[in-house]
Amino acid sequence: MHEMSIALAVIGQVEEAALAGGATAVRSVRLQVGELAGVVPDSLAFCFELACTGTVLEGAELVTDPVPARARCAPCAGEWAVGMPPDLCCPKCGSATAELLSGRELQIVSVRWEDGTTRAPTPAPTRERIHEER
Repeated sequence: MHEMSIALAVIGQVEEAALAGGATAVRSVRLQVGELAGVVPDSLAFCFELACTGTVLEGAELVTDPVPARARCAPCAGEWAVGMPPDLCCPKCGSATAELLSGRELQIVSVRWEDGTTRAPTPAPTRERIHEER
């Protein structure tokens, strides 16, 4: 279950930023989760709740914003929803030279501290960067 490792990485980054910012508690964490990110949002929420125990994030709400997968055809510039399983052949011209525009996101969008301010991490980590930083 890689959702636990993702939850732990998110918690580590948020906790570090929260403590550096003088927060005593984190109320919510908002994540963008792409349709093709390979993450089950319910599993991530379960792991997040478990892993927050004993941290400054204990009791924090995890909000996940789904990001639909979209692609663009290089030859005809047509765009379409990729779906699951992903269909990377252009429905307009049949070409298989698609460029993914969205759907792989897994990033922290905002964190709400106890004092009510909202902060966006800079830069917003992607799934790959979360794993590299931990």
